[in-house]
Amino acid sequence: MDKTPKSMRLHIGLFGRTNAGKSTFLNLVAGQDVAITSPEPGTTTDPVEKTMELLPLGPVVFTDTGGVDDDTALGERRRERTRAALRRTDVAVLVVEAEVWTPHEESLLREFQSASRPFLIVVAKTDVRPPSDAFLRALRERSPQVIASAATPRERDRVVNEFKEALERLRPEGGVLQAADWFGGAVSRGGVVVLIIPVDREAPKGRLILPQAQAVRAALDGDAIAVAAKETDYPAALERLSGPPDLVVCDSQVVDHMVAHTPAEIRCTTFSILLARLKGDLPAMVRAAKAMDDLRDGDRILIGEACTHHAVEDDIGRQKIPRWLREKTGRELHIDVTAGRDWPEDLASYRLVIHCGACMINRREMMHRLQAAGRLGVPMTNYGVAIAHLKGVLDRVLEPFPEAIVAAAGNG
Repeated sequence: MDKTPKSMRLHIGLFGRTNAGKSTFLNLVAGQDVAITSPEPGTTTDPVEKTMELLPLGPVVFTDTGGVDDDTALGERRRERTRAALRRTDVAVLVVEAEVWTPHEESLLREFQSASRPFLIVVAKTDVRPPSDAFLRALRERSPQVIASAATPRERDRVVNEFKEALERLRPEGGVLQAADWFGGAVSRGGVVVLIIPVDREAPKGRLILPQAQAVRAALDGDAIAVAAKETDYPAALERLSGPPDLVVCDSQVVDHMVAHTPAEIRCTTFSILLARLKGDLPAMVRAAKAMDDLRDGDRILIGEACTHHAVEDDIGRQKIPRWLREKTGRELHIDVTAGRDWPEDLASYRLVIHCGACMINRREMMHRLQAAGRLGVPMTNYGVAIAHLKGVLDRVLEPFPEAIVAAAGNG
């Protein structure tokens, strides 16, 4: 579990005022000094992440955020980073001090509720100042999940067990992606999935990229058989199988090659389309892809990447997709690229957003981006859906997912 990617973990965010005890609580749960603690306010300035295994929940990521009452010169920028952390948070933890409830706590509570985030309240440093019964009752009116936390070794087992029980009650469905769900029921137990994996200049030396590795593991977790081949060996791989595979999955860049060499009775799709279903809203992304048919000269397109890899020659996001867009539409387009967790607050000037598969961010953050675009009426699709549409094979690679076929037909 210590190797589970952050994007596949339950994200738990710690929020509160400066010096409320967020870092102390994190260190208590982790059983080690993850975050620096000090009586000086503002010790934690930027979000600090800690990955760990928290049984029985499994792999999690804790995000210890800066205080929302930071009134230093950089306070607003730090508060924005705290708000950004909430976007990827599955369960929020409001850390407070005994007998202290200010407009900052009230504001955070409203933000959790507005974002539809399940949350609990931790009263920290109770060994220094115990909370009164009246204070605890007032907190439980705001949240039934309230934990009193003392930063002492003898209290650790009680606090951690109560915390895990509260998380188990609050954990949202879909907060952690299950590997067996990767193929959406398209691969049966004992079935075969063929994975077409290009080995080109963008392929990392000696290993697979994350979606490819996750697909292999998902097949194994589902008691299926995974067969991997380069695109040049794919036709031979099909011939050597004793029967048709349940599913063929390819890198989006070779989707036209896969479709050309896959018999009509065999279902096929791409890694990126699988990710669109897992991390976002596949039908919505299919509908959004149709915006590419109506682009005009001067339209602005945003290419969004969740990772910060070093771009190579003919990079998929920075060069190939823009080139294919211009070739397909014949339009003069203005294309911007954003990477990592940088994300424009105002998307209104864009005609279309094309996002990567989002293997490096969790579903919460991807859905935030989709919803932010949707509120402004800006269609947002992803690499796999966009490339398949540009290559004229979208209907073919949506066959494993009937709900997406309905969207492609304009009826959903």
